[in-house]
Amino acid sequence: MAKKTAVDVDGRRLSLTNLDKVLYPKAGFTKADVIHYYVQIAPCLLPHLQDRPITMKRYPDGVDGSFFYEKECPSHRPKWIETTKIAKGSGDSINYCMFNDLPALVWAANLADLELHTFLHRAPGDDLPTMMAFDLDPGPPADIVLCCLVALELKKVFDRLDMQCFAKTSGSKGLQVYVPLNTPATYDETKTFARALAQGLEEQHPEMIVSNMKKSTRQGKVLIDWSQNDEHKTTISVYSLRAREQPTVSTPVFWEEVAQAARNQQVLSFTSDEAIARVEKHGDIFAPVLSLKQKLPAVG
Repeated sequence: MAKKTAVDVDGRRLSLTNLDKVLYPKAGFTKADVIHYYVQIAPCLLPHLQDRPITMKRYPDGVDGSFFYEKECPSHRPKWIETTKIAKGSGDSINYCMFNDLPALVWAANLADLELHTFLHRAPGDDLPTMMAFDLDPGPPADIVLCCLVALELKKVFDRLDMQCFAKTSGSKGLQVYVPLNTPATYDETKTFARALAQGLEEQHPEMIVSNMKKSTRQGKVLIDWSQNDEHKTTISVYSLRAREQPTVSTPVFWEEVAQAARNQQVLSFTSDEAIARVEKHGDIFAPVLSLKQKLPAVG
């Protein structure tokens, strides 16, 4: 029988279960630790989740056990969990959860939802992404160091366009570059632009960059995954935990850190404690992604 603990979170009564269950065995990191992390990071995380549909990635038996993606917001959710519908290609729709406050975030963490995968738009504008995302995925033996070099090439492009972009670790093996827009743009427009940019960089740097999605093309190179800019795709949220051996976090990084990692062959990776320490020192360095207004350049 599940061991239950009743708690009050910002005026919402929640029943938490099995808080001593170890979800990261090699780190001894329990469900209570997961919830504690999300409570600590919430002031920085929640603005990035606001009104964004979320796919949950749940690990009921911990990171060494089976997992499943949950798109449809569970029917057993509390009535106060906000939801939004997104149409599927078949004409049906999926009712996604949105975690707009701390009680909702704690509720999800109690379900062993370690990872938060969000869309690039806010509800109800399901064809209006507020940003572009480039997921840099290294093909072995390439690693995050090569991702840093590729990210710097991306930054050069946006510097020439007089646009700002922001980097974060994926919390797994790669790096991600986000370009805030917060001006009218459709997924068709952002995806077209992102694809053209990735293909252009592949032509300039074929020794380290690919834009083709086939895994067979990636060995020793970095895929610039432009396809994340799609109305049906989600990307790991900034400050989300990842289901690795250690409780790593998708963590914003300064461009100076990216350049240093590339120069010194240093691996960029941060655990939950390190992510908390960084926001205590620097605040949310990813905050401009939420508010900076930039117009998407024309392709061509």
